Amino acid sequence: MDILGLINAFIRVVETGSIAAAARAQGVSAAAVSQSINRLETHLGVRLLSRTTRSMAADRAGRTLLRKGATHPP
Repeated sequence: MDILGLINAFIRVVETGSIAAAARAQGVSAAAVSQSINRLETHLGVRLLSRTTRSMAADRAGRTLLRKGATHPP
């Protein structure tokens, strides 16, 4: 499992505001990005995104992951 790739997909979703926009930015399908987010959430055991039919935003755990990533670059 490519954890860094999964995290990158998550960051792109948050930056772009949608799975579809993140998919276009990465040149992959929306289904692939959605699966990446699901795999990362399963691996970490937490929900990272709040999803509704009209919006998407990082949950508390997602915001923590974003902050830690910003302060601890690979």
